[in-house]
Amino acid sequence: MKTIEIIGYKRANLGKADSKKLRNEGMIPCVIYGGDEQIHFYAPAILFRELVYTSEAHFVKVNVEGQEYDAIMQDIQFHPVSETILHVDFLQWFAGSTIKMDIPVHITGLSPAVQSGGTLIVKRRTLKVKSLPKNMPEHIDVSINKLEFGKAVKVGDLSPENFEIMDAPQSSIAVAEIPRALRGKSATELNAGEEEEAAEAEA
Repeated sequence: MKTIEIIGYKRANLGKADSKKLRNEGMIPCVIYGGDEQIHFYAPAILFRELVYTSEAHFVKVNVEGQEYDAIMQDIQFHPVSETILHVDFLQWFAGSTIKMDIPVHITGLSPAVQSGGTLIVKRRTLKVKSLPKNMPEHIDVSINKLEFGKAVKVGDLSPENFEIMDAPQSSIAVAEIPRALRGKSATELNAGEEEEAAEAEA
């Protein structure tokens, strides 16, 4: 997994007024915990673009005035209107100890139902994963090649290697919704139609 470096500076004051002043200067107030002590710091907002606005999960190397920490982004707060970043929490991790991360889902393949006019509804954009840091995936591929009308790809359908998905096995990741024009037909009839079209294409 790719590591992004965040270079920060210790905060002398922790009040709301100081936080507002930092944000006005293009800085983001942060905290890192999980080690011997909590460390409050701030870092330039520009450094967070690759970490936040991405479809991949990343590790973070937090450098606070020369002291480095291996971490993951644990929580992030956005302004409700402007959606600018208000605050970021980091969790320090250590080799040999398991960690939990929200890992992005990447939908792959083509669904027969979607090709026949259905709508793909992605229920989960991320999955909670537990593993050793060395085994943590950047993303999780979820194939919809066999997704038919009225069916869903569920967490239990995945086969993770060297990591554990914490979401319930029956939780849906993606479903194929029947289009409004075809809602008078049952999913069985629609899927039978898909099979006929496939057979004709092969003939």
